[in-house]
Amino acid sequence: MFKIVKKQVLNSSVVLMSIDAPLIAKKAEPGQFIILRISEGGERIPLTIADYDRENGTVTIIYQIVGKTTRELAEMNEGDSLLDFVGPLGIASHFDSYKKVAVIGGGLGSAIAYPQAKKLHSLGAEVHAITGFRNKDLIILEEEMEKVSSKLIVATDDGSNGNKGFVTNVLKQLIDEGNKYDLVIAIGPLVMMKAVSNLTREYGIKTLVSMNPVMIDGTGMCGGCRLTVGGKTKFACVDGPDFDGHEVDFDEAMRRQNMYKKQEKESTDIHVCRLGGANNA
Repeated sequence: MFKIVKKQVLNSSVVLMSIDAPLIAKKAEPGQFIILRISEGGERIPLTIADYDRENGTVTIIYQIVGKTTRELAEMNEGDSLLDFVGPLGIASHFDSYKKVAVIGGGLGSAIAYPQAKKLHSLGAEVHAITGFRNKDLIILEEEMEKVSSKLIVATDDGSNGNKGFVTNVLKQLIDEGNKYDLVIAIGPLVMMKAVSNLTREYGIKTLVSMNPVMIDGTGMCGGCRLTVGGKTKFACVDGPDFDGHEVDFDEAMRRQNMYKKQEKESTDIHVCRLGGANNA
């Protein structure tokens, strides 16, 4: 069993939890993920490692309440325990040679972008962080990102935080101002990562994206997380989750992402028995 040692609600739909998992904390690196299961018979879900504390033996996850399992997870509290917490999985990010990097997080993707920015900052790279949200009430990790970057720009779709625009607009402006990036990292919704990759392709800037498709076993055996990258089939769990954004077939990935919308809705619908009439509802 893996105890929840910290729970923090970041906004109306996003929750942070730190889990007591010393063996995973000892090996975890930015870019890797875990797969958890709440209880017997429960769904296995992958979540990217948002942070880790080797000294205290904890691993931090940040998730959005979007389906049955994340809703159940959000109902748990400090002191409760998860049945399974497996990791670290995936290939860790390697940033030793980069001097100036733009790290972009869209929505919840900011939780994944944060450990990337933190690692690059610790290696001495100049980090320009860009995060984007629909509105100011959804902004997360602003203070944390500010500490690990030399420049942080937070944009909102509606401009409610005083800075209206999309992350692609911000990135283009920074590039056109003369910033020469060795690397751009984009993490967030598929449509956002596709837009960033299309933009950086025009400028010839290497771009990494984090792909998080449907995963089941996390070892490459089931094939559920397959992607097409550079015309070849790859598995996000063992070949990624970081891939060259200029080679990912985003259109295929988006089609696959929508395959189980119906089943997800069915799993979360509340069914009320009407056999006994309204008085028994």
